[in-house]
Amino acid sequence: MVKQRHILHLLRLLFVFAGMNVIWYVAYLLMNHSILPSPGAVYKAMFELGAREVALNVGYSLMRITEGVLLALLLGLLAGLLMGRSPFWNRLLDPVVYLTYPIPKIALLPVVMLFFGLGETSKVLMIMLILLFQVIISVRDGVKAIPESTYDVLTSIGASTMQKFWNVTLPGALSVILSTIRISLGTAISVLFFTEIYGTEHGMGFFIMDAWLRLDYPEMYAGIMLFSLVGFVLFLLVDVLDYRFMKWRR
Repeated sequence: MVKQRHILHLLRLLFVFAGMNVIWYVAYLLMNHSILPSPGAVYKAMFELGAREVALNVGYSLMRITEGVLLALLLGLLAGLLMGRSPFWNRLLDPVVYLTYPIPKIALLPVVMLFFGLGETSKVLMIMLILLFQVIISVRDGVKAIPESTYDVLTSIGASTMQKFWNVTLPGALSVILSTIRISLGTAISVLFFTEIYGTEHGMGFFIMDAWLRLDYPEMYAGIMLFSLVGFVLFLLVDVLDYRFMKWRR
């Protein structure tokens, strides 16, 4: 049953992908302009890219996303757990979160680059800032939503604080963390694109802009598709983690 569901899901993805290519090809015929190459020309340009070039640019982008996400999870999980389980920390940190969360993080890009330069640090920090507040709020609300009676049951059988954390608090937080990451990945990748335009010679953002400046439109679209593929693979990875660790939800 599970295998059939996975096959059907894969078939739906392939069907949608084929439909998007058909729409793309029709648009190419109607426009008849070099700024929109045909799907075939883009796929040809993609396969003609050197393996080392692709691995280098995709690798740099993946490294930056991974570091930013892990940093956001580390800080967000700690703050969210404190706010969810401690009224004192919630009263202390809640105003800070609500005053800083509405600030559009992409607007902070010039500030971050002024303070931390154009190197790797500013790129990772921007991704972290995009995810951090969403992780904090989601974890806090997820932990608060856990009924106190759940902890009472574990207390009655002599469970330690650490056992309560591993068996109740962390699973409750992990569920909302995965949902938050799934929603925020698209935004994080968009921010990464902007940060990779400056101060670097590697990364998918740099690759796309370089092709655009050279008026190599097939290669530019090939870069966009590779960048999209990176996001798609990361999205699938979150689904795998959800399937592996959230079996109790099903």
